[in-house]
Amino acid sequence: MNEKIARINQLKKEKNAVIMAHYYVEDEVQEIADYIGDSYYLSEVATKIDADTIVLCGVSFMGESAKILNPSKTVLLPDGNADCPMAHMATVERIEEVRREYEDVAVVCYVNSTAELKTCSDVCVTSANALKIVEALPNKNIFFIPDQNLAHYIADKLPEKNFIFNDGYCHVHHAITAEQIKAAKAERPSAEVLVHPECKPEVTALADYIGSTSGIIAYSEKSSASEFIVVTEMGVMYELKKRNPDKKFYVAGNMQICPNMKKITLDKIIAALENNAPAVELKEDFMKKALAPMERMLELAK
Repeated sequence: MNEKIARINQLKKEKNAVIMAHYYVEDEVQEIADYIGDSYYLSEVATKIDADTIVLCGVSFMGESAKILNPSKTVLLPDGNADCPMAHMATVERIEEVRREYEDVAVVCYVNSTAELKTCSDVCVTSANALKIVEALPNKNIFFIPDQNLAHYIADKLPEKNFIFNDGYCHVHHAITAEQIKAAKAERPSAEVLVHPECKPEVTALADYIGSTSGIIAYSEKSSASEFIVVTEMGVMYELKKRNPDKKFYVAGNMQICPNMKKITLDKIIAALENNAPAVELKEDFMKKALAPMERMLELAK
């Protein structure tokens, strides 16, 4: 393990590289990362770092986002097959259909989506800033892609808007049931329930706090509670325990795992740096189109 870390540090110096990791990757990868965060934080920080190479430890849409925001930098994905099924759960055809039906519609694209879907959208959002951004839009009609659960969560907060829902979801969050939460709560009645808004409405209804991964982490630090039931991907436990060594964290079910995020390993990071591959390659005009809604997100989220 120490040899691998030494090799990564050596390669980072040689390549002027930084390692960015999502909270859902394995603990050992988070341990060696220069930046750890949710997709919004990683998108934003990527634009501010002085490095030639970004090693993005996450799934493919995150690598695409980093490349779109930093077209002159090399963006490496340690595993080119680490993909997010939800990122593909909307279509260009459906977007065009909705635009024909509602002339003032804003197509709001969750960053957890392919670059192609971003090119057809008006603005991007993350779970951390979706409410703020959708509220700021002048449009009454909102087509929110690809996640139906996050869309429902935002729609409930903004009854003045008319939401058109898409049939997409994160398989990890969507699989968590209200029954699991109730059972976990019965076992630990004093624990607070922290839920990601990608969960179903009947699950978010049982939460003490609903928020993005970074929001859940921040809440756990401020809360006076000493026990928490964490209703998101289990990788976040690393950061929760690191920041709150005296508090206890439990999952609601044993299937809170994203297999794609877990594909990232130290060996794959070393191989990516040694070979400068797999690198994210996108055409320039395509990147410009995908950049517009992402820049609008960064502007409206300020």
